[in-house]
Amino acid sequence: MTSPLPCILAGPVLRRLEPRRLAIWLVATRALAPVVHLPGHPCETTCTLVPIGQHAFVHLLEVAFDTPLPVDTLLAYDVQVPGLGGVRDWAAHLLYPGQSMPNLVLRGRFDQLLHGSCRKPHHPANDGLLCADDLLQACTEPQQRPAALLMTGDQVYVDDVAGPMLQAVHQLIERLGLFNEVLEGARIEHSQALHGDVSSYYRRAELLPSNPGNEGLKRRFFGGKRKPIFSSSNADNHLVSFAEVMAMYVLVWSPVPWSLIELRMPAGLSEEHQQRYSDELPHVHAFSRGLDRVARVMAHLSCLMIFDDHDITDDWNLSALWEQTAYGHPFSRRIIGNALLGYLLCQGWGNDPQRCGPLVEGANELLHSGSTLDAARQDALIERLLHFQGWHYQIASDPPLLVLDTRTRRWRNEDHPHKPSGLLDWEGLCELQQALLDHPSAVIVSPAPIFGVKLIETVQRVFSWLGYPLLVDAENWMAHREGAQTILNIFRHSRTPGHYVILSGDVHYSFVYEVLIRDRQRSPHLWQVTSSGIKNQFPKRLLDVLDRLNRWLYAPHSPLNGFTKRRKMQVEPRTPSNCQAGERLWNSAGLGQVLFDENGRPARVYQLNADGTAKTEFVGKSGV
Repeated sequence: MTSPLPCILAGPVLRRLEPRRLAIWLVATRALAPVVHLPGHPCETTCTLVPIGQHAFVHLLEVAFDTPLPVDTLLAYDVQVPGLGGVRDWAAHLLYPGQSMPNLVLRGRFDQLLHGSCRKPHHPANDGLLCADDLLQACTEPQQRPAALLMTGDQVYVDDVAGPMLQAVHQLIERLGLFNEVLEGARIEHSQALHGDVSSYYRRAELLPSNPGNEGLKRRFFGGKRKPIFSSSNADNHLVSFAEVMAMYVLVWSPVPWSLIELRMPAGLSEEHQQRYSDELPHVHAFSRGLDRVARVMAHLSCLMIFDDHDITDDWNLSALWEQTAYGHPFSRRIIGNALLGYLLCQGWGNDPQRCGPLVEGANELLHSGSTLDAARQDALIERLLHFQGWHYQIASDPPLLVLDTRTRRWRNEDHPHKPSGLLDWEGLCELQQALLDHPSAVIVSPAPIFGVKLIETVQRVFSWLGYPLLVDAENWMAHREGAQTILNIFRHSRTPGHYVILSGDVHYSFVYEVLIRDRQRSPHLWQVTSSGIKNQFPKRLLDVLDRLNRWLYAPHSPLNGFTKRRKMQVEPRTPSNCQAGERLWNSAGLGQVLFDENGRPARVYQLNADGTAKTEFVGKSGV
């Protein structure tokens, strides 16, 4: 007998929180009319919902207050569902001991932030989001709470999926009746056939599209062999359909849907794939066991997000040639569009409900078109998503928070389309400069570090020059000459004398650089703070070698520094407190923690290590 479906599948997740307005996200198995209640603070709840299946509805609750909420105060809140009661009745796992309701704190200043990226469910490392749960339990005063949890990219891996996770995705699609879609340009006609095809496990690369008209791309990157457009080396289980993407989001943020599935070895796998499934299964089980604590964190901290490539696909928009190839094929365009639609409903909408509202209206029109989505409407919506220029956003906090979209507003190399694009185009960089001018301090989120490891950037530049940027993931701010010069000139501008902290992820290791402009008395002071990954790590031996070589080749007085684009800047690395002598790069899954002083400078920078060891502090020459 099939167990009944729970009413609430995921959430509540706290998204953008401001004194007069809160945004709260959840997914339910039926259309609801929830009401948010904050004792002592009258408010009005507006609920917008989007169906994604017969038994699945995404809800965004926008809560408005006539009187601003107090800051630095513990505020209990509840989400009342007619016929179900409050959170303690339908999601008791979200409550800390002694609580009857979850709570939130609106910080008057962003004096503490958590940040991280790259959370791959089947990676052997522990889940860094559990560090946030430990931290919240240790907070005894509201002022000790972080102002927000910044997820700076790769919140989901749609292009690198374990076999057991793909099986969980397909079982959840069936239980919830997630919508079917027509697949143009594919070997299969509709997504329902794909979801039921066990033979495609670990063989998705054979189904993904290739472009026979672009022989130059194939010869350059794949040795002349017929290969898929998608360049990930781990695309064996690449998600394809909108239903798969939405099921993935629910499964990585909530323990509830895991009660609806049963992981077991699929029939028909080859011996090699059976072994791979068996190897991945313990990691997926361990990941799912921690999700009650992950969901608890997301119900108590403002979660602000921005995409990077794995949220959509590896090397997303790396070059103009990549874009021409991927968007020129109807099937690859649909795959990318489905992932972007999932991002809209699960991430972008909660970041900026007003700006994303028109796109959500378009999604609602599509998703009310029937159990099989109308293909023409779906393609039209994807066209709007691909040309949307509003994924970036700002928070009017103290210091202000500026979150950059470094994926869809790229500075394309029109003369050499196979070379990497700049991470932000001229217009986007001008907007960034205007946002920064005359601010005494600011926090900038750039998914990829603006100031990265020189040796690694040099290797990427050499491979790009040879015509192989995909082989080394050649996506960094310095890879595009005009873009690099412009971003560095912004920081050297005479009206940017403040303190700027750049929070980044992407690279699967962590480091902190202090940056000053040479020969400037009234110089802006910058800090590049990188924390990656939440559940991912760089190969240890390789990182040790790269770290050592970087210190040798780019020591402070090395003549090689004269060839870098940052030669007019003085870059001083901070040292991880519990590292071996001389190390600058810290290789541990976890979360970054930054504590700011009253001037917006990072007084303390830590990496909270997911393996349970003591947190690592990045220490500068002055001792902090």
